[in-house]
Amino acid sequence: MADRGHDHVHASPVDEDSPHSYHQTLEVAVRELLIEKGVIDADEVRAAVEEMDARTPARGARVVARAWTDPDFRARLLADAPAACRELDIDVSPAQLTVTENTEDVHNVIVCTLCSCYPRPLLGLPPSWYKSASYRSRAVREPRAVLQEFGLDLPETVAVRVHDSTADLRYIVLPQRPEGTDTFSEDDLAALVTRDCLIGVAVPRVTRTVAEPASP
Repeated sequence: MADRGHDHVHASPVDEDSPHSYHQTLEVAVRELLIEKGVIDADEVRAAVEEMDARTPARGARVVARAWTDPDFRARLLADAPAACRELDIDVSPAQLTVTENTEDVHNVIVCTLCSCYPRPLLGLPPSWYKSASYRSRAVREPRAVLQEFGLDLPETVAVRVHDSTADLRYIVLPQRPEGTDTFSEDDLAALVTRDCLIGVAVPRVTRTVAEPASP
């Protein structure tokens, strides 16, 4: 990072840990040039990195849990996902976000056939398999076979819809709420929602019971 008391820029220790790829080298050069020219400062860079590090599937799980417990929020989420997410202090810009809802008759799966476009503000970094050429092509051609490899075997009566993300439009799946969760709190429900559920290659499963409230 730049030292404001010097007339040149020092690389951060992290930058020197290992050889850089072309794009890593370019990022470091541009970042340090912007700092040196006073366009941004090191604190702004750190804040941006911390914000990116905070992006995890837990954000998406919060959105799902709220939709499961609040029908009005669910309706707003399906109608205008970015606005609904802002109600939970989650900014999904700059890409547009669409939420696709699983039902008894339809199961949704998310893919990006061109590269690895992904709803990072809600899910963080994409898993390596999501970026693989195999998943990107086979999820469209043979989605049921791909889901079976993830351990999800859907009845033939359930239609599988594949949604192709782009640079301007991202998707997440709103899974069905599992049965037997009527007494679960919103936090308990969020704990059931994994990254793979939000991509559509898994469904939420109840693997534990929630203790009943103590009697007064």
